[in-house]
Amino acid sequence: MTTVDPARLAEVLSSFDVRLGFARRTTLAQGGLLPLPAGQVTLAYVVEGEITGDVVLDTGCTLDVPGGSTGTARGPRTLLAGDAFLSMGQRPIVLESTSGARLMTADLELDSAAVDGIPGFVFVTGFADLEPAAAALAANLGPVDPDVHGLRSGDPLICRMMVTTVLLSVIRAWAQNGCAPQGWPSRAGDPFLDRVVDAIHSEPGRDWTVDLLASLGAMSRSVFAERFRAAVGQSPASYVTDVRMRQAKELLDAGRSVSETSRELGYASDEGFSRAFRRHTGLAPSLWRLHGQAAIPA
Repeated sequence: MTTVDPARLAEVLSSFDVRLGFARRTTLAQGGLLPLPAGQVTLAYVVEGEITGDVVLDTGCTLDVPGGSTGTARGPRTLLAGDAFLSMGQRPIVLESTSGARLMTADLELDSAAVDGIPGFVFVTGFADLEPAAAALAANLGPVDPDVHGLRSGDPLICRMMVTTVLLSVIRAWAQNGCAPQGWPSRAGDPFLDRVVDAIHSEPGRDWTVDLLASLGAMSRSVFAERFRAAVGQSPASYVTDVRMRQAKELLDAGRSVSETSRELGYASDEGFSRAFRRHTGLAPSLWRLHGQAAIPA
């Protein structure tokens, strides 16, 4: 059983940037099928009945509660009421219900380095026992009857936050109960680069030059830049900006002013911070602060 450092897990969970495509309540009749396409991250929670997914050609992790047994999931896997399921979209899968089922499904887009360590499929049986508050949210996600009730102000933001809570609870259950691979979460898969990335996350407002980052990784500037891009998928400067922008969203959501946020993240001026934030999100930080991500046009 893999042990995950609680502080590191909390840090990684806070780094997830979740964008919600669509959350829905689905009812399957006897023999009903629900296809989940490749390329789409899907979160599912079984409210009532049963569903089965065949993952015979893939690897994953199954977490069985009570008992806490874990292992690799291969072949048909049946989930009952109170169980949760996450598909990372690596290949298509079809969910089938023999006797009928009600479930919540949510289409997601995820932005986090930690996603790389999560297998193609994650099953958490007994999710309602492990995470009762998140399970209650999951059971009530999705519009009851949008034609009757309509869309209220703030619904997209609130729904995104609810889905994020459920997703992070599924990942926490998966990680804390022995399913995470050895060494997870490693931000870069390289102990020297992990040291660099951890430093960036610890002090996003520091004046991080490539030379300084390379010295932390005990590499020359050219070797560091090449290894960092190969491992992380972007340049060191771009990564620093991404970390700062994630932190900026959290600070603005918490009610911090644009000037306070700008200073804390190391920008020389509010104007420079505002330009960077607008390039990253499409919104001015003042507008984000007022309306949050719900202000982003569809």
